[in-house]
Amino acid sequence: MPQPKRIALMGFSLEANGFAPVTVKADFVNQIYLAGDELAADLAKPAPRAPGTMIGFMRAMTTAGPWTPVPIVMAGSPPGGPVEQAFFQEILDAMERGLKAALPLDGVFLAEHGAGTATGDHDPDGTVFALVRSIVGPKVPVISTLDLHANVSQRMVDNTDALIAFITNPHVDMIERGAEAAALMLEMFAGTRLAADMLRMPMIPPSVTMGTASGPYADLINYGQTKLSRDIANVSVCAGFSLGDTPLNGMTVTVTARGDKAKATALARDIAGRAWADRKRYVPKMVSLEEATAMALACSRDPSKPSVLFADPADNPGGGGRGNTTYILDAFHKAGVTGCLLGMMVDPPLVEDAIKLGVGAKFIARFNRDRPHEFSLPFTADARVIAIGKGSYVGRRGVHQGRTTNLGATALIEVGGIKIVVISLRQQCADPMAFEQFGLAIAAARSVIVKSRGHFRAGFDEVFTNDRIHEVDVPGLTTPRLERLAYKRAPRPIFPLDKDFEWQVPAD
Repeated sequence: MPQPKRIALMGFSLEANGFAPVTVKADFVNQIYLAGDELAADLAKPAPRAPGTMIGFMRAMTTAGPWTPVPIVMAGSPPGGPVEQAFFQEILDAMERGLKAALPLDGVFLAEHGAGTATGDHDPDGTVFALVRSIVGPKVPVISTLDLHANVSQRMVDNTDALIAFITNPHVDMIERGAEAAALMLEMFAGTRLAADMLRMPMIPPSVTMGTASGPYADLINYGQTKLSRDIANVSVCAGFSLGDTPLNGMTVTVTARGDKAKATALARDIAGRAWADRKRYVPKMVSLEEATAMALACSRDPSKPSVLFADPADNPGGGGRGNTTYILDAFHKAGVTGCLLGMMVDPPLVEDAIKLGVGAKFIARFNRDRPHEFSLPFTADARVIAIGKGSYVGRRGVHQGRTTNLGATALIEVGGIKIVVISLRQQCADPMAFEQFGLAIAAARSVIVKSRGHFRAGFDEVFTNDRIHEVDVPGLTTPRLERLAYKRAPRPIFPLDKDFEWQVPAD
């Protein structure tokens, strides 16, 4: 009887914003930085911290039959600036030690993001893949999942057998993509050869134009999925991370074929041509702060009006934002908006104040007293402590469903007519549990403000339909208005930063 296949489980996950402060070891430790037995223990929990793709891979492999998981290292941080090079080297060293100690291996599964950068390496994901391949050799299947915001490099393609990107945004298909990776690995164990090709386009779609329910990106991904067949194993259309400011910026199409690379190449070119022809549809549609304030005030005054949700995509912790800009809060407070919920403001000193004072205390709340960034403007107002949080929750819906989200010390305070969830560790507001952990029902609010770019849509859609959601155009590190950012490393020309240039799909 053949021995169960030994498959390494590992990954490096960071979406690096080239305009944000450097990401350090503590950012990973607070989310996930586990090796060996520690990673195995996390994966055994009902609500692990590990990525959904790794969970999906493990479930699918277990369903298929006996196998031996070999946990190596999983390092994942909330989106932020480039990872500190010395710590990235620490991750690489841990991966190398773990892989070499685990040999021989029959396969390697990686749960990556794909849009990482380091202070000394613009392609750390490619560096991870190259390390893995150098250790396990050319014949061992190496398969990785990617976020659809990945900035894919040729080195990433060359050192893996398949790259499998999400096809939903918000990313509610992580379990499914992990299962897809397992299915392809099982195919390779049975003798299937995979061949991939990738093509990059000179375009970086703004974040708020990349929904997959409708619009140009949805059309493109859906077209690619119609091309899956006995010959085509996977089509991954990665719009890229527009804020990366890296030489790898640019939408990519990666096609994985069964055996025939020429078929992968032809389809990648077909899809790339369609994307380029459709580029002018990627235009952000946002409301001004004045318009948002007027809408919120109208909902405060007229209970018959449908409640509304306001997204602050320019200060999205899920894209490297600090989660602490006060533009919307200040405007709503000055206008006298009531019945409003805001989640989640990142301000550890303010949380500390609330905890020390205790529930029911009235005090002067001073937001951003440390001013960690130019957009983190101070805001001061009379406040009341409503509740102290537990510091984490298990997601109920959307991208955080079934996974533990760490918030650090947490408090709920009230400023005028606005209840604010204040946290200590950066996390975007993508799940109703951000409010429900304090007994707050989003359906009872007259307006809701979320620090998120778009993942909230999969969590809050049980209350807010798209016509009641408005993205507010205010400043921030993750602004969809790319022309406001000082790009230094992105390839040029690139759309929409540059508009008057031509590009052709390569002929051969």
